Amino acid sequence: QVQLVESGGGLVQAGGSLRLSCAASGLSFSTYDMGWFRQAPGKEREFVAASRWNTGTTYYAASVKGRFTISRDSAKNTVYLQMNSLKPEDTAVYYCAAKTGRGTVMSRNEYAYWGQGTQVTVSS
Repeated sequence: QVQLVESGGGLVQAGGSLRLSCAASGLSFSTYDMGWFRQAPGKEREFVAASRWNTGTTYYAASVKGRFTISRDSAKNTVYLQMNSLKPEDTAVYYCAAKTGRGTVMSRNEYAYWGQGTQVTVSS
């Protein structure tokens, strides 16, 4: 079955960096769009970043553009989220997700598979 396993979360001071990883199995990784979402306490799950499988185009939420970078390694079936210049408002559980089809990469409803999430906490 499909599994997405995130890792790399933790506690970091404001201005610091973290790199999240998401290892995928049970799917043809190179033909899936991959996305990162996050959910803070009391808030809805929101789009963070995504990568199209066919064009390599990347997309970012306005709140993270210029600070976060999504990348993927098809040889390792892994997608990464490099997070720099972290802010306390980046604190959330971060989820990896996978989708097929031509729908928008920014809507969580388009994604069929999800990881269990990894906690990122940024202290001020």
